[in-house]
Amino acid sequence: MLHNVHLETLSESAGWEPSMEQGAMKKEINVVGAIIVDGSNVLAAQRSATMSLPGMWEFPGGKIEAGETPRAALVRELQEELLCTAEIGDEVASTRHEYDFGFVTLTTFYSKLVEGEPKLTEHSEIRWIEATDLDSVEWAPADIPAVEKVVQDFSMTEE
Repeated sequence: MLHNVHLETLSESAGWEPSMEQGAMKKEINVVGAIIVDGSNVLAAQRSATMSLPGMWEFPGGKIEAGETPRAALVRELQEELLCTAEIGDEVASTRHEYDFGFVTLTTFYSKLVEGEPKLTEHSEIRWIEATDLDSVEWAPADIPAVEKVVQDFSMTEE
């Protein structure tokens, strides 16, 4: 890891380190996503026009701050982003994807609402989707491996 005051002051958040892949420095961004399940439905969130990857769907969540565990970050992000509280369960997938703006490592967890109903604050839409129909919307690339795993998990329970 490069330690450099200049790089640290350029960071947008505490959750990234410089990466030297393909000769160019890119941010390393560690994020978490909640696969909130209600029966056989899963909550999906559509990224707004002001966000990167506008219009694409994702599991709600966000960046892991310095000193936070992934699960603690996810509880905080859901409270901030959807104004609800969830119980965080098993890890579903952890994937690293390269975007124009950097490398995103997304770790997703099955979750269950324990307080409040999700409210729209940052996204353009939130929607409950039947777990086996998650491929009916266009997902952000980093979320696709988790989507595939959820579809597989729920397809097995229907048999």
